[in-house]
Amino acid sequence: MINIHEVIYDLNSSITHIRGDVAYDKDENEVSYDMAAAQAKLLELEAAESAKEQAQATAKASALAKLAALGLTQDEINALIGA
Repeated sequence: MINIHEVIYDLNSSITHIRGDVAYDKDENEVSYDMAAAQAKLLELEAAESAKEQAQATAKASALAKLAALGLTQDEINALIGA
């Protein structure tokens, strides 16, 4: 799972660490950042991650259905997928 700090770092390369809601550069100077942009990017990345997970689940279900359609038993399918 992606967290907001990772997104803030990605959006602003001068930020080296964050304490609370305050970001700092390597010299301990405060660095401002756009929290709204970070939150929007986080939502975008979470949606992409969710879509990828859903696509993988759909592909797995399709593959299992195709194996069953070929006449494999559930035990044979489980043996193939390591279940």
